[in-house]
Amino acid sequence: MLIIAIILFGMLIGAGAQMLLGRSASGIDWPMAFASGLLGSLVGGLLASLLAGDGLELRLSGIVGSLVGAVIVTALWQWLRGRRASSAS
Repeated sequence: MLIIAIILFGMLIGAGAQMLLGRSASGIDWPMAFASGLLGSLVGGLLASLLAGDGLELRLSGIVGSLVGAVIVTALWQWLRGRRASSAS
Protein backbone atom coordinates (compact mmCIF):
# COMPACT_ATOMS: atom_id res chain seq x y z
CA MET A 1 0.00 0.00 0.00
CA LEU A 2 2.89 2.35 0.75
CA ILE A 3 4.35 1.84 -2.73
CA ILE A 4 1.03 2.76 -4.36
CA ALA A 5 0.82 5.89 -2.20
CA ILE A 6 4.38 6.89 -3.15
CA ILE A 7 3.62 6.41 -6.85
CA LEU A 8 0.41 8.45 -6.67
CA PHE A 9 2.12 11.19 -4.64
CA GLY A 10 4.96 11.33 -7.16
CA MET A 11 2.55 11.57 -10.09
CA LEU A 12 0.59 14.37 -8.42
CA ILE A 13 3.76 16.28 -7.57
CA GLY A 14 5.04 15.80 -11.15
CA ALA A 15 1.72 16.99 -12.61
CA GLY A 16 1.82 20.01 -10.29
CA ALA A 17 5.34 20.80 -11.50
CA GLN A 18 4.16 20.70 -15.12
CA MET A 19 1.27 23.03 -14.28
CA LEU A 20 3.64 25.47 -12.56
CA LEU A 21 5.84 25.48 -15.66
CA GLY A 22 2.84 26.22 -17.90
CA ARG A 23 2.30 22.84 -19.50
CA SER A 24 -1.34 22.42 -18.42
CA ALA A 25 -2.72 23.93 -21.67
CA SER A 26 -1.42 21.03 -23.75
CA GLY A 27 -2.25 18.40 -21.13
CA ILE A 28 -0.19 16.51 -18.62
CA ASP A 29 2.57 14.24 -19.89
CA TRP A 30 1.98 11.43 -17.38
CA PRO A 31 5.21 9.48 -17.97
CA MET A 32 7.15 12.71 -17.38
CA ALA A 33 4.99 13.50 -14.35
CA PHE A 34 5.69 10.05 -12.92
CA ALA A 35 9.46 10.22 -13.44
CA SER A 36 9.94 13.85 -12.41
CA GLY A 37 7.63 13.47 -9.42
CA LEU A 38 9.49 10.46 -8.08
CA LEU A 39 12.95 11.90 -8.75
CA GLY A 40 11.99 15.33 -7.44
CA SER A 41 10.42 13.82 -4.34
CA LEU A 42 13.43 11.68 -3.69
CA VAL A 43 15.98 14.44 -4.09
CA GLY A 44 14.09 17.61 -3.13
CA GLY A 45 11.73 16.17 -0.55
CA LEU A 46 14.30 14.10 1.26
CA LEU A 47 16.86 16.90 1.25
CA ALA A 48 14.35 19.52 2.47
CA SER A 49 13.03 17.23 5.22
CA LEU A 50 16.49 16.38 6.46
CA LEU A 51 17.67 20.01 6.37
CA ALA A 52 14.53 21.13 8.25
CA GLY A 53 15.16 18.50 10.90
CA ASP A 54 11.90 16.65 10.23
CA GLY A 55 13.58 13.34 9.49
CA LEU A 56 11.65 11.02 7.23
CA GLU A 57 8.18 12.04 8.40
CA LEU A 58 5.64 13.55 6.02
CA ARG A 59 5.73 17.27 6.75
CA LEU A 60 5.18 20.47 4.78
CA SER A 61 8.91 20.97 4.25
CA GLY A 62 9.12 17.62 2.47
CA ILE A 63 6.10 18.36 0.29
CA VAL A 64 7.45 21.78 -0.72
CA GLY A 65 10.88 20.27 -1.32
CA SER A 66 9.30 17.55 -3.45
CA LEU A 67 7.52 20.13 -5.58
CA VAL A 68 10.67 22.24 -5.99
CA GLY A 69 12.68 19.14 -6.90
CA ALA A 70 10.03 18.04 -9.42
CA VAL A 71 9.96 21.52 -11.00
CA ILE A 72 13.74 21.39 -11.44
CA VAL A 73 13.65 17.88 -12.91
CA THR A 74 10.74 18.78 -15.23
CA ALA A 75 12.44 21.98 -16.42
CA LEU A 76 15.66 20.08 -17.15
CA TRP A 77 13.74 17.34 -18.94
CA GLN A 78 11.88 19.85 -21.13
CA TRP A 79 15.10 21.73 -21.87
CA LEU A 80 16.88 18.54 -22.90
CA ARG A 81 13.91 17.43 -25.02
CA GLY A 82 13.82 20.82 -26.79
CA ARG A 83 17.56 20.82 -27.32
CA ARG A 84 17.50 17.29 -28.73
CA ALA A 85 14.62 18.18 -31.07
CA SER A 86 16.38 21.28 -32.38
CA SER A 87 19.66 19.45 -33.01
CA ALA A 88 17.86 16.66 -34.92
CA SER A 89 16.37 19.13 -37.42
